[in-house]
Amino acid sequence: MHVSRTPATSAAPVQWFTGQAWIDPIATPEGASRSRIDNVHFAPGARTAWHRHPMGQVLVVTQGTGLVQRCGGPVETIRTGDRVRIEPGEWHWHGATATSFLTHLAIEEIPEDGAEPELDRPVTDAEYQGGPQGTPATDTPPITRTVVLDQPLPAPFPTHRVEVRRIRIAAGQPAGMHVHNGPVFGSIEAGSVVYQIDGEPESLLTPGDTFYEPEGARIARFDAQEAGVTFLAYFPLKEGQAAELEFLDA
Repeated sequence: MHVSRTPATSAAPVQWFTGQAWIDPIATPEGASRSRIDNVHFAPGARTAWHRHPMGQVLVVTQGTGLVQRCGGPVETIRTGDRVRIEPGEWHWHGATATSFLTHLAIEEIPEDGAEPELDRPVTDAEYQGGPQGTPATDTPPITRTVVLDQPLPAPFPTHRVEVRRIRIAAGQPAGMHVHNGPVFGSIEAGSVVYQIDGEPESLLTPGDTFYEPEGARIARFDAQEAGVTFLAYFPLKEGQAAELEFLDA
């Protein structure tokens, strides 16, 4: 008998995941055993890439709400207590919903030859949202170009330069009501944030999402969630103009 204490949590490998995810190893193949069990945690919006297991896999949801899809099938919602049986060689992906965390056990048997799961491409935002599904592992173009934001400006804007900032906001930290002295474009790199222009509905932004803040618009919420948020902000600036931020009373 061997007693193991709480295993160390490590960040999931970035080539296998979109968004933030963490893995606690529970059991690894040892001796005659060929079983591998991991406890996998997903932040909202995080998911695996398309992949498959030579001997299949079983997922057991222990907390939260998530999504799972096999190639050719619909995106299905999974909740605490649900179990998912993935067939050997079946292309699939799984992860959290856009608004909730997910924790599941991932249980698989390793073949005698030690063959590892096969990784394909990342799951696109369209696939994640239930849109048209591409085909993993076949005819994947070496370069893809996708328009993620096409935002007209209210008037001709004489841009002299563009300043790009990488901004990080700590977990649970609200940015506060504010306005910018020019238009701002942004894209989320990691974590998630609740975003709202004053008077408009709020939304949850996760990795890959973009946003646009019109010049002078009152930004009511830019509140980092449990994992914090990292994003790129693009400031088109006129000649002699500096990017300025003004905080307002709530």
